Amino acid sequence: MNLKLKTTVKGNYKAIMDRFDRDLFEALAPRQGKMEIVAFTGSKKGDRVHIRFLSPIKADWISLITADGVDESQAYFVDEGETLPFPLRYWHHRHVVEKITEDTSCIIDDISFRGPNALVTLLLYPAIFLGFYPRKRIYRSYFGHPG
Repeated sequence: MNLKLKTTVKGNYKAIMDRFDRDLFEALAPRQGKMEIVAFTGSKKGDRVHIRFLSPIKADWISLITADGVDESQAYFVDEGETLPFPLRYWHHRHVVEKITEDTSCIIDDISFRGPNALVTLLLYPAIFLGFYPRKRIYRSYFGHPG
């Protein structure tokens, strides 16, 4: 299953990607439930992110940054789930910041995920959508509205 969310923000795409750090990660954390960031080593290949959910469920989520890059039109990094909370079985999240103009960019959350079967995967979609859709508002607040 795939979910792709696009958000237009103010700022140069390279500068925005440089701000994908722990502070932004904390700002993007879901407000429902309780969690702690056990480890956040960055957004470059080889870095690791470890989240521990404390409520309403208790679970660890560990992702490895498997790729990153920058060219003349975009910057990106990819996180892939190593340890996932039940019922997730697969997680691939491509974070892309595309250049629109010198001072306007588009942040793309391109997420592929799977549960243990097609039905569970389908049922996961609304939860993942609701978990990630608020990022649009947070990104605009964090980076600014274009125009």
